Amino acid sequence: MGDQETTSQDNYCIALQPICDHRMRHVADELLYRANATATFATIEDQMQATARVCNVAFYETGLEKLIGNRKLFFNAPREWLLKPELLPPYPEQVVVEVLESVTGDPEVLEALQKVRQLGYDVALDDFILTTETEPLLDVATIIKVDLFEPVREEDIELYKSRGIRLLAEKVEDLETFKHYRDQGFEFFQGYFYSKPEVHEETSRKGRGNNKGAQIRLLKEAQEEEPNYAAMENLIAQDPQLTFMLLKYVNSAAFRRRSEITTIHQALNTLGIDRVRTIVTTVMLANNGPASRLLLPQALTRAAMCEKLAESMSAINKRTAFMVGLMSMMDLLMGVDMNELMDQLPLSKEIKDAILHREGKLGQLLTLVLAFEQARMEGKSPGLVERLNQAWMDSQVWSNEIMMQVDY
Repeated sequence: MGDQETTSQDNYCIALQPICDHRMRHVADELLYRANATATFATIEDQMQATARVCNVAFYETGLEKLIGNRKLFFNAPREWLLKPELLPPYPEQVVVEVLESVTGDPEVLEALQKVRQLGYDVALDDFILTTETEPLLDVATIIKVDLFEPVREEDIELYKSRGIRLLAEKVEDLETFKHYRDQGFEFFQGYFYSKPEVHEETSRKGRGNNKGAQIRLLKEAQEEEPNYAAMENLIAQDPQLTFMLLKYVNSAAFRRRSEITTIHQALNTLGIDRVRTIVTTVMLANNGPASRLLLPQALTRAAMCEKLAESMSAINKRTAFMVGLMSMMDLLMGVDMNELMDQLPLSKEIKDAILHREGKLGQLLTLVLAFEQARMEGKSPGLVERLNQAWMDSQVWSNEIMMQVDY
């Protein structure tokens, strides 16, 4: 029994869930801690231990700038943590202290939260339901997270707004729900509504639909072992927005060049093969619209995770593993059916079987990464889960660096 408890406590997964604003811009993330046997939500016996682990990994080992750039980070703080403000993470201007739904507005908690506010932190009330026990928390809250799976009372919403409290809608499942609560004055939205086809179709950049064929060919060329720069130059030239973004990036302060780069040919030669692969692909997809941009960090993190894990697997080429991870979300990123996309791309049978059927070594690798993303780690050893956590963290940092380079 003791060994089983130790394994259960050790096998935890960390993750970030995006939070967007009313324009579907990625403005914040929630830092999640998930026990290994829970597919979609956290079951945590020791909240203090969970919080300490998350703080150590995110704030001290990695640092917020590397993890999420300049976005806000929502951080779940149990009651015991709130009562010790000295334990709060640094970066008060960037961290939102999230008060769990189990916390009530007793005098001790209210005094602690007043100190938290004085230190400069925003305070969010998670899954908040207005009762006589929780109402005092409105005096210290700056954000209220409303669970849309529970009944939403309009009179409560009006009360929150009248007190100047900002509203975040949780578990937004579709575009219609997003629009409804946006029109009701909600500022922030959390959920995976933006991964639905209708959202991509409505929010994609106008005038880019005719370039999908060129985009698909460009994706394939960028993933070749030795890309054909002349072919890539022609494909990029077919997309004026991509050309503009690429030249803007290559002339940015990141390169500190004395002379300006004015042609696609010069840009590709300056970037080099590895940067061509990542930057061109990322710029192209990020420019597809807000839904694609919200999904892109997850796709890049998944691809990098596949690549990192493949480094210790002699039977799998790490570049191919990256391609499989990225392509596994390409239907959502481009708003194209996956089978149709696979028919158009001249990929190997091994890659197609991995993406469509989860077959072969690559399919097994992708299945493992997807299971980690959903915290389905039951039966996995603590050592493997720790490797996955570290691979995710490294990949998230890399993904954030890439997004910061193209996010103008």
